[in-house]
Amino acid sequence: MMPATTLSLTQAAHRQLLAHLFPGDGKEAAAVLVCTRVPEPRVRLLVKDVVLVPHHACRRRTEDALTWPGAYIEAAVDLAEPAGLSVILLHSHPTGYPGFSRVDDESDAAVIPCIQAAVTADHGSAVMVPDGRVLARMYSPNGEVTPVDLVSVAGDDLHYWWRDGIAFPALRPMAFTPAMSQELGRLTACVIGVSGTGSVTAEQVCRLGFGRVIGIDHDHVEEKNLNRILNTTLADAKGAQTKVHVFADRINLLRTDPFFTPIDADVMSRRAVLAASQADVIFCCVDKLRARMVADRLAAAFLLPLIDVGVAIPTRTTLNGLAIAEVTGRVDYVFPGGSSLADRGVYTSASLHAEALAEADPAEHADQVKAGYIDGMPEQAPSVITLNMRASSSCVMEFIARAYPFREQSNRGFARTRFMLSEAFEEHEAESACASQSTPLLGAGAAEPLLGLPVLGPQEHE
Repeated sequence: MMPATTLSLTQAAHRQLLAHLFPGDGKEAAAVLVCTRVPEPRVRLLVKDVVLVPHHACRRRTEDALTWPGAYIEAAVDLAEPAGLSVILLHSHPTGYPGFSRVDDESDAAVIPCIQAAVTADHGSAVMVPDGRVLARMYSPNGEVTPVDLVSVAGDDLHYWWRDGIAFPALRPMAFTPAMSQELGRLTACVIGVSGTGSVTAEQVCRLGFGRVIGIDHDHVEEKNLNRILNTTLADAKGAQTKVHVFADRINLLRTDPFFTPIDADVMSRRAVLAASQADVIFCCVDKLRARMVADRLAAAFLLPLIDVGVAIPTRTTLNGLAIAEVTGRVDYVFPGGSSLADRGVYTSASLHAEALAEADPAEHADQVKAGYIDGMPEQAPSVITLNMRASSSCVMEFIARAYPFREQSNRGFARTRFMLSEAFEEHEAESACASQSTPLLGAGAAEPLLGLPVLGPQEHE
């Protein structure tokens, strides 16, 4: 069953909380979380701020009891009140008990209504056990209690803690097993760009078993790209069918009920961003820098893992004319709070500006830039489906390696993977090699304008 309610944290926030809540003395400790949320209809809370309750400020701390002053709840309420954010009271269970005790219930009954009176929103409580797993529940303004189905952490590894499995941590699925597919059936993937690498990536995530897949692409099928877009036909090209609808029509035949949602919109549109916000992971398979910038911002604002893929075939000039210099692909894994695609130089303000100028004056652009997958050669029919498949496979495998670790080395060493087929060489770049810049977008959620971009504000779409 897909999660009705989700709580998501960054790796940095989770590590901060784990260190504070389990200082090594075997006693309970506390913190308060202030959360934004993704746009409706999904109920997914995003930890934006953390208020730690100092151990010395607690009047009582034992292995199974805790009494702490309300001043720290008031501090969290002050942060939550301006935008009507959610407050979650979190404490540790050093004994490892994966549930809420009678004392926890009584405490919530006394405190949550006071928070509701100050900020009208869904608020909640949570417990963390020594291995870092978190169990949470929410209280609506009318007092209704809703268990949080899923708590997720996106970092070097991807953690998914399900309410119905919280007592059985040893049962995490193994990669490439039916258990992995069963868990994927509870998650939503978003594929931005359903063309060359995108159609191959979307095909994989659909057949892996994701419960829902959202595809975003505004372009239509043409004869020249039939050789690299899966599930397309000559009839689709002659009818100028939208790529994403063609893909949806074919792939939804896999299951009894439709599970692939086509969004025929430019990724730089409010409709596309709202759709992508509902996902648990984003695969970016585009050749436009602006689209990559949007994907970057989606990952930060909605605390989503992002996997970006690109291919290239640079050429060199020889006495006999053009020759292949290299056949290469790149996969970048980005997690919220880590280094972004911008930090890694995938795009810059200058390159975004150049791309915008090219779109504004395509004729001039055509005179200055050589089009196509292969530098210096026309685009009409580049036979690159094998390269696309190689890169797309690495893209999806990167997700599997993060969610169901199977590498002998730490995933932290694989922030970027590049392969060079002419040299038969693959290289990896670690997250530590990528300088990251802080961003006010981190955990911004549904705050307007979406992604901090005025063009995506509601006033632009009234």
